[in-house]
Amino acid sequence: MTQEEKTKIEERIVEVLKTVYDPEIPVNIYDLGLIYRIDLQETGQLDVDMTFTAPSCPAADFILEDVQTKLNAVEGVTQVLVNVVFEPEWDRDMMTEEAKLELGLM
Repeated sequence: MTQEEKTKIEERIVEVLKTVYDPEIPVNIYDLGLIYRIDLQETGQLDVDMTFTAPSCPAADFILEDVQTKLNAVEGVTQVLVNVVFEPEWDRDMMTEEAKLELGLM
């Protein structure tokens, strides 16, 4: 894949991640800052590191399944590996300005 193709696929990955929501929070997981790393290989393998707002998130299984399903559907992605990590620990400062505004934190 060319660098231009890779960039377009990565942009699509971010678009897709912005459609995944924690059912308890009206902001997508990307803008919440829950996505720590997106690594797309030349082979189309996608590795994503993500976290949750709390280690005991009751919606974790739902969110993970949604992420996996949506990323598997991205054209150009051949395999998806989603790693759940808790370091660094998530905090409000990881959110985008838009997310903070949406949640009334600014």
